[in-house]
Amino acid sequence: MSWISEIARPDIVALKPYEHASWEPPLERLHANELPWRAVGDSTDAGLNRYPEPQPRELVSRLAALYGAEPSQVLVGRGSDEAIDLLARCFCRAGQDAVLICPPTFGMYAVAARIQGAEVVSVPLRVEAGFSLDEDEILRQCTPNVKLVFLCSPNNPTGNLLDEQTILRIAARLEGRALVVVDEAYVEFAAADSLIKHVGRLPQLAVMRTLSKSHGLAGARCGTLIANPEIIALLRKVIPPYAITQMTVEAVLKLLEAPQLAVMHSRITAIRSERERVSQALQSLPGVKRLWRSDANFVLVELADPEAAIRNARAANLLIRDVRAQAGVGRTVRISIGTPEQNDRLLESLR
Repeated sequence: MSWISEIARPDIVALKPYEHASWEPPLERLHANELPWRAVGDSTDAGLNRYPEPQPRELVSRLAALYGAEPSQVLVGRGSDEAIDLLARCFCRAGQDAVLICPPTFGMYAVAARIQGAEVVSVPLRVEAGFSLDEDEILRQCTPNVKLVFLCSPNNPTGNLLDEQTILRIAARLEGRALVVVDEAYVEFAAADSLIKHVGRLPQLAVMRTLSKSHGLAGARCGTLIANPEIIALLRKVIPPYAITQMTVEAVLKLLEAPQLAVMHSRITAIRSERERVSQALQSLPGVKRLWRSDANFVLVELADPEAAIRNARAANLLIRDVRAQAGVGRTVRISIGTPEQNDRLLESLR
């Protein structure tokens, strides 16, 4: 047992997981209390009357190949949200442990921690330094009770990549003490490599990826945690045995084939081009006070009158995100990059 298990909740380390019905496809199934007939209209390959394979091996292997990882380093869940929740549940004891976040950032890190009863330690990003990490303060605030450090890169809602070397230095300092979890939901839209390449040599580093954004599969709810096999084994004790539906498994496997991946890459190129065009157009509008450079599929904009912008966008049948409640972002809205027609309509509404 390594230090990873030593910082995890001891009751989870000792937990005997639920024993699901064995998975032996060549044999006829009279062991899982399933109905022997398909539902009327069921067109899936495997049949929805049968439970799906827990952590489907073909899907795990395909995602491992997609992200350049080993299957033993991969856990598949219902979006990144499930990985966030599982990490909090496996590593944080209620009323004792803590997670560290760097606001403004994705809200689920704090929500999952608080649901678990863990403390949330906040070290704000340095706004005037381009929403960069405050490395010294992060390390100072990482007391022995901090078990998870969540970093989002590119960050949501600010859109900026976090400095890779800073992340790696933080991870190096926290070895044996905490896990550094990097959320790369938007990394495909950035001109940067994933940190997955460092997971093999840094057991304290975990990376989250998702098919929701660049692959256009938000409704499929399929996310991946890439981490040390010991972390994956621990989380597999806690994840529900049939978390990934058969419909999701079959749909995702088909949509990760080469022709679909080629379309995905062309759409990433289109989003990057539109992001640049929209950013330039926004900077010319008199009501725009500041526009932050983005490496994601959205832009963060500070406006003189955000209420009017939100109202005018709605009048154009468009929703943009009001993020003013988040610390450090002032009078801002977050605008997702849409189709050229949608982007033109948005720009006209803001004029």
